[in-house]
Amino acid sequence: MELRERVMAEMKQAMKDKNTTRVSTLRLINAAIKDRDIAARGEGREEGVGDADVLAILGKMVKQRQESARQYEEASRFDLAEQELVEIKVIEDFLPRQLNDDEVAAAVDAAITAVEGSSIRDMGKVMGVLKEKYTGQMDFGAVGPMVKNRLS
Repeated sequence: MELRERVMAEMKQAMKDKNTTRVSTLRLINAAIKDRDIAARGEGREEGVGDADVLAILGKMVKQRQESARQYEEASRFDLAEQELVEIKVIEDFLPRQLNDDEVAAAVDAAITAVEGSSIRDMGKVMGVLKEKYTGQMDFGAVGPMVKNRLS
């Protein structure tokens, strides 16, 4: 099942279950997907966005909420931080399993081998391969320095 369809099915079920928190979070996901669809159509892609783009959207939403929760906790607004954490759990239901450190290291090594990376100039190619294969499964902000170290 396509991610977009899964989000809609989950939203319908949450409405039946009268789970307002889940419904509102799923509506936010749906709105973000539709917003990206509109932008894609403006770029000439009439079919809209695919699952890889949806995974990127979901990953971005999780990062935004993690940052918001951190800021709320620093401001002693624990009620708002808790709400952000609940939304993160709902969004993560649609993301694939996150790779552990060993799996990330193996993926980086495989990507470097695949593009025959030998210098820092190949970093963009390596990151492109990783983003193509592992979108939503790893934090590319943390992977970037790892790739840089391996290519240096």
